[in-house]
Amino acid sequence: MRSKKIYRRALLLLLIFNIIGMGLFIYFKIIKKIPDEIKILVGKEESFDFKMPIKANIVTEEEDIGVISVNDLRVPDNQISIDMNKPFTLGSTKTGKYNINLKLFGLFDFKNISLDVIEKVELIPCGIPIGIYVETDGILVLGSGRITGADGLNYEPITNKLKSGDYILEINGEKVKDKEELIEEIQNSNGNDIKLLVRRNEEKIAIRITPVKATDGKYKIGAWIRDNTQGIGTLTFASTKGDFGALGHGITDIDTGLLMEISEGSVYDADIMSIIRGKEGEPGELIGMIRQSKKYKIGKIKQNTLQGIFGTIDNNYNWLLKQEPLDIGLKQEVQKGAAKILCTVQDKVEEFDIQIESIDISNSNHSKGIVIRITDERLLDMTGGIVQGMSGSPIIQNNKIIGAVTHVFIQDSTKGYGTFIENMVNNLE
Repeated sequence: MRSKKIYRRALLLLLIFNIIGMGLFIYFKIIKKIPDEIKILVGKEESFDFKMPIKANIVTEEEDIGVISVNDLRVPDNQISIDMNKPFTLGSTKTGKYNINLKLFGLFDFKNISLDVIEKVELIPCGIPIGIYVETDGILVLGSGRITGADGLNYEPITNKLKSGDYILEINGEKVKDKEELIEEIQNSNGNDIKLLVRRNEEKIAIRITPVKATDGKYKIGAWIRDNTQGIGTLTFASTKGDFGALGHGITDIDTGLLMEISEGSVYDADIMSIIRGKEGEPGELIGMIRQSKKYKIGKIKQNTLQGIFGTIDNNYNWLLKQEPLDIGLKQEVQKGAAKILCTVQDKVEEFDIQIESIDISNSNHSKGIVIRITDERLLDMTGGIVQGMSGSPIIQNNKIIGAVTHVFIQDSTKGYGTFIENMVNNLE
């Protein structure tokens, strides 16, 4: 009798685990397939087919009644229902942001989608190599090091005080311009306590540290620091209004892996000097020379974001704005199959054939929504596939700019990731 009870309990537990497992499977499948944001063009109907057991309500303001249409029907109510298990179309006669509330099986609140109705956007695809130079907003702390003092003992003055990723803003109440100035002020302390104002995760905190006199006679606090960085990338687009976007991913510090907070920066013309071919386990690289002078300055960087760097084109590069623009392709327009990228690996911008192998519109990773494979034999012969420095190369499909190359697969340099162009366009608003 007792063994039957144990058997029944085991079956019950197994059933519960199966139900939980099925629920989690459905949950993560929906999370991956349903985006956090949908963009549609004003005055144009867009088709969607999620095939998910979800009911959706579009909530509009009272004055917006009748603005949104579903399946060609303009619904005179501020609660517009959609069965997302069937194909449907969305359209709007008015720009604006609306909220789509999702209910799993039509019963349980699941998530909200932002519906953004926008005007048509045209961008000029570029594909030209750029040199990037940025200065950090404060002095970035990379990590700590041990100091051997003049007395022969080992010290770690910043332990439990400064952290990797902190930005030093001031020393003893005075703003710090660069790392040389910080080092000089530490020397001038003569071993007395210094007070640092530090930004950590958007919070400003005051920290007191005692410099140590090292064996070379200099005062140190044992912090590895950085105040600027530079590199080679690709200009993705110029807008008809004179803005630019590049890289498709943010500039992160090579040591901390964190997105760098910048005070100012510039992009310059660059020449590709040589190519290190990519191979299994070793990403290749475009080796370039940055023409870091006013004459070759393309523009000023205003933002460093997860979707790339953005700024304004300088007057001496206004010729970029005279090139032929293309419409952008929204996420729902991107298709598996043939496409092209624009990039420079020799002395001019060229088109190269690629295949789009998978599409993830969920926005779970802003810089990895598209998986691409290089199919053009010319590019494969020259680079082995995607290499460092190609980040930002625009992706073109059906005569629309749909995205930008962002990463290479380390184990297969013929494949890599791309970001959707609409993710980058968000930073132009």
